[in-house]
Amino acid sequence: MRIITRRGWEIAESQVTPESVALNRRAVLGGTAALLAAAPGLVHAAANPKFEAGRPLTDEKYATTYNNYYEFDESKNMWRSAQKMKTSPWTVEIAGLVKQPRKIAYEDLLKQVSIEERIYRHRCVEAWAMTVPWTGFAMSDLLKIAEPLGSAKFIAFETAQEKSMGNLALPLYPWPYVDGLAIDEAANELAFMPTGMYGKALPPQNGGPIRMIAPWKYGFKQVKSIVKITFMEKRPRCFWEEINGREYGFWANVNPDVPHPRWSQARERLLGSDEMVPTKIYNGYGDFVASLYSGRKSEKLFM
Repeated sequence: MRIITRRGWEIAESQVTPESVALNRRAVLGGTAALLAAAPGLVHAAANPKFEAGRPLTDEKYATTYNNYYEFDESKNMWRSAQKMKTSPWTVEIAGLVKQPRKIAYEDLLKQVSIEERIYRHRCVEAWAMTVPWTGFAMSDLLKIAEPLGSAKFIAFETAQEKSMGNLALPLYPWPYVDGLAIDEAANELAFMPTGMYGKALPPQNGGPIRMIAPWKYGFKQVKSIVKITFMEKRPRCFWEEINGREYGFWANVNPDVPHPRWSQARERLLGSDEMVPTKIYNGYGDFVASLYSGRKSEKLFM
């Protein structure tokens, strides 16, 4: 008999990827074809009543064609430009306060982790939202691989700078794109490193071949197309914080009661349906992450 451990944050069974899709899913990882197991255990279902998705999956055509990726274009239609980006071969550098700084080929990184599917809600600081099925691995697995020193308190993730990214020539922005987490945030069970979505390889416009996700934070914290991961003692100065620290802080946890200086965050627009729904504290994941901030109340935790 197979025993599956249920997690409180998982999406309700009615929200999982349809069986017809799950039984035929394939993903191309690092440019090499790899079958993802279509066993029921790969698609998690919720058994804990304190967590419910409250919304259906966002249609793939919306989640993959309405994107923020300023390196390519400031338009939400930048997905076309992103197709020029080469995501293979790919290397991720592990640097800073770690036992052994090194570069790891993407394929070799995947050999050291356990791939699974997770369905997460996401909330953009611009007040739109989506619900996406990702494949990838727990960020805690990355910590085990990196072996950070005891002096490492923060992690900085850095986005690639590729020739196909036309906006890199603009001096307006402080490239490269960098954002980060505290070590304990990265170790939280919800923190995730996606390598695919909707049963396919992660497309470049969504941060392929590898990105990071902390679903209780606003979307600008979720670094795409990662090429470097640096462990550090001091908090990194992040991309949007560098541009306008009054509007975009380091912690950036979702809170409906803390408005952006230029608009409310009390409600959000669901991508695809355009339905307006109430925003939830920590994007609905408060039961699993609120304790991370009990000793940080003097910080600007929201926005």
